[in-house]
Amino acid sequence: MTRMDHLALDEAARAILRKNDRGGYTLPTFGLYPYQWNWDSAFAAWGFAQFDIDRAWLELTTLFTGQWPNGMLPHILFHRPDPGYFPGPDVWGTEDKGPIPSSGISQPPVAATFARMIYDKNPDAGREPLAALFPKLVAWHRWFMRWRNADGMIFITHPWEGGRDNAPDWDSAMQAIDPVGVGEYTRRDTAHVDASMRPTKEDYDRYIWLVQRARGLGWDDAAVAQDQPFKVADPLMTFVLLRANRDLAALADALGEDRSELDSWTAELTAGAAALRNDKGVFDGYNLNLGEHTNSVSNASFLCWLGGVDSPQMLAELHRAFDQCAYPVPSQKVGSDWFNAKRYWRGPTWAIVNMLIGLGLIDMGHHAEAEELRARTAALMTQHGFAEYYDPLTGDPAGGDSFTWTAAVWLAWASPSAGVQ
Repeated sequence: MTRMDHLALDEAARAILRKNDRGGYTLPTFGLYPYQWNWDSAFAAWGFAQFDIDRAWLELTTLFTGQWPNGMLPHILFHRPDPGYFPGPDVWGTEDKGPIPSSGISQPPVAATFARMIYDKNPDAGREPLAALFPKLVAWHRWFMRWRNADGMIFITHPWEGGRDNAPDWDSAMQAIDPVGVGEYTRRDTAHVDASMRPTKEDYDRYIWLVQRARGLGWDDAAVAQDQPFKVADPLMTFVLLRANRDLAALADALGEDRSELDSWTAELTAGAAALRNDKGVFDGYNLNLGEHTNSVSNASFLCWLGGVDSPQMLAELHRAFDQCAYPVPSQKVGSDWFNAKRYWRGPTWAIVNMLIGLGLIDMGHHAEAEELRARTAALMTQHGFAEYYDPLTGDPAGGDSFTWTAAVWLAWASPSAGVQ
């Protein structure tokens, strides 16, 4: 790629962030996702930080205006009405829970990691917004450790909470749900994107059943957790929170705050992560109700390095992924019974997860693999644009287009102009 080529892509990526900017928060993409999504927004902040540090901090600050008093940070904030979106605020029934209409579940806590990277780019500009955000980040992590912690493994109570909606890691738990009484509804996603690329109707009925169950319990954390039919320990959530706790502890040092509680969480999660390793040495989902692994090799399996956990077995799996497909890392291992190259989290490659894997590889000293992954992801975007996700075999774009978090990953990691390599 010539310098002119990558500079043009840099500008195209910045244009996507500007186009999806709604003045303080950023849409994932126009039309398909009309609100502020939790982890999308954190990626957007890191993208903005490459050219507008103040706008980056505003993104995170706006995200935390929706935090609930119990510390939970919702996965969707409904800042403006959009009656055509399902499930909207009327479905979630959280009107009395937080300061902004929102969903009732959270999402992977990547915000502290990006807050640290944004702060490190310009500590002078970041000290004041970071000081305001710090106690909110701690409260959110504390909520995870209290309400989503099973012996050091972080579990989810809804597939949307883990961000990987239809991943095979959830199949056994989903099959245990009989979604009676969910009623009729109209999805927006299948009106914008080919239905073969999205979760099935059977999946969606169970998603809505879980929302209705928690709403019926008043979104009470203890009540929702009791006899929870969907309770799966998640490698992505566990490793993301593990890394985020370390980053938050570093920010505590920068601010002169006490980090002892954060360090205790890091130790607990480091020990707990070992239980996510199955008999083959692969980190995968663990159905806590059944007491069994799913034996799924997903892109989340490779986030062990992000959490500071090295693994020769996972490095071997990564090399197999490099050999199996032109555009790794697939969200499900090529050749598995679950693999579908274009259906959401059952095969496609996601640039956001590749970036997190790449950051972990660098941290653990696997520089050659980190560069291989970065270069292939850069080629994917160069050839096929800034899509939501991609076919790992052909690179064909899938899902939404002009996607904020993919553009952010280009600016912050994949582009030759990026500061993180």
